[in-house]
Amino acid sequence: SNIEKLCSTKFKRQMAKEYHPQMHTAEHILNQTMVRMFNKGRSFSAHLEKKKSKCDYHFERNLTETEVIELEKKVNDIISQNLNVTEEIIDFEIAQKLYNLQKLPEGVTENVRIIKVGEYDACPCIGQHVANTNEIGRFKVISTGFENGILRLRFKLEQTN
Repeated sequence: SNIEKLCSTKFKRQMAKEYHPQMHTAEHILNQTMVRMFNKGRSFSAHLEKKKSKCDYHFERNLTETEVIELEKKVNDIISQNLNVTEEIIDFEIAQKLYNLQKLPEGVTENVRIIKVGEYDACPCIGQHVANTNEIGRFKVISTGFENGILRLRFKLEQTN
């Protein structure tokens, strides 16, 4: 139908969103690590660039220095496991039951693309990713800030050889 064509065209156009694949995959790992460490949910806003990126989380305080060190260590531990990053297309109805679909573009009602980082993380996503976490490099928190119930994490990736 025309609606299906429109949705799939919109989906493909959204898929072409230019993110730095290494940074985008690191963001998935960061989000899952934040969920596991603090149980506050994934970032509600992210700005991803090749040189540095930021994620915003609903939170009640800033992170301590110890928590930042632990967060970096956990993210880098996952990256160092050389996990495959795979894609799975699942039915929208199933995706609704398994995942938070709030960030999906409007009009996606048929199939949802799930990005999996090994067994560590799985979430709906339209962006570009690496094939394996060994392509990411070293994750480094540059700074954190807290204001009005929002924790902002700024981070970068350092190349490892």
